[in-house]
Amino acid sequence: MAVPARKTSKMKKRLRRTHQNLKRPEISFDAATGDYRRSHRVSLKGYYKGRNVAEEK
Repeated sequence: MAVPARKTSKMKKRLRRTHQNLKRPEISFDAATGDYRRSHRVSLKGYYKGRNVAEEK
């Protein structure tokens, strides 16, 4: 069974884990509907880039 030759330093361990964080979603204000929505997604009212692309339910 393989065993590390040296103890991994705190810096090396933290550098390796820097990409394991959670990212908050990009939220922007949609002027067409007056609501907030995630970028590059259709709003809850069916608007995308200022146009109605889906029917409201």
